[in-house]
Amino acid sequence: MIAIAQITPGNIATFKEVRLRALRDAPSAFGSTYATESAMSDVEWMQRAVRWNGERGIGFLAIDDGIACGIVGSMLDEDDATRATLVSMWTAPTHRRRGIARLLVNEVVGWARAREVAAIRLMVTSSNAAARSFYEQLGFACTGRTEPYPNDAALIEWEMMRRLSPHGEERTRPKRRSWPLR
Repeated sequence: MIAIAQITPGNIATFKEVRLRALRDAPSAFGSTYATESAMSDVEWMQRAVRWNGERGIGFLAIDDGIACGIVGSMLDEDDATRATLVSMWTAPTHRRRGIARLLVNEVVGWARAREVAAIRLMVTSSNAAARSFYEQLGFACTGRTEPYPNDAALIEWEMMRRLSPHGEERTRPKRRSWPLR
């Protein structure tokens, strides 16, 4: 059974291990690199975990029988606390297509709703069609905004956004109407 745990100073070793696995497995999915983060000190890892304390940012781990198999984070926008950014999304190849990524995103959405966030945005690289499709299934849509991917000039990142209703009833498409047949 999959458990979702908030990243805290108490599980920092697991957080570090899964984050480094994610960077090795999917290097073009993140704005950072394995080389950069594997060189970080324990103090830097602790600062990151503390920054994701649930107030202005949060991180979650997916755990399967004691083994971390997924990660996600989110941060409130520095200029507008009604917007948040989803970051660091990854599921281990052994655990993909089992609903774990959906569980992780749902945790972020729940956290965002509790903070009265109106919209969650994310960036997805142009080479990651599977991620884009996944996010679309969860109600995210491309905004039209793009930017260069910082680690590879051949790639761009697309911004995607999901609006949140304060009551949990998002609508990305107009409601279908049934018309009487004549």
